[in-house]
Amino acid sequence: MEKRAYPKPSDEELQAALSPLAYEVTQHGATERPFSHPYDHLFEEGIYVDAATGEPLFSSRDKFDSGCGWPAFAQPIDPEALVERLDGSLPGMPRTEVRSAQGDSHLGHVFPDGPAQLGGQRYCINGAALRFIPAGQLAAEGYGDLEALFA
Repeated sequence: MEKRAYPKPSDEELQAALSPLAYEVTQHGATERPFSHPYDHLFEEGIYVDAATGEPLFSSRDKFDSGCGWPAFAQPIDPEALVERLDGSLPGMPRTEVRSAQGDSHLGHVFPDGPAQLGGQRYCINGAALRFIPAGQLAAEGYGDLEALFA
């Protein structure tokens, strides 16, 4: 994968470009309602990028139906695209928050209860924090270097 910069737009640009929910999720750590986003059950081939910056995060090849109500992935396209932080916001339930590396967007959380055959991780990600790019449109959207994921 080609290393590129995905700069974070200004707050004004983000508010104009993102839906109110996507803005609240990515910029203020909100969580969408479970089973409310169409990406939860989307299994078309393609990639999922940070809705705020376009940074590539996940591939449909690593997506699975966890039944949790949010899109779930076994691993990121590139581990360096994610930052993990301890999240103690729920008393008695420490979690690991997942953020995009370049845009610092809140994405969701990662749990160690994913399918063992996929590595055991479950990246539970808010669909509102993502933008899906179908495999057939990768080159047109500027992600031609990732077409190899679907060859």
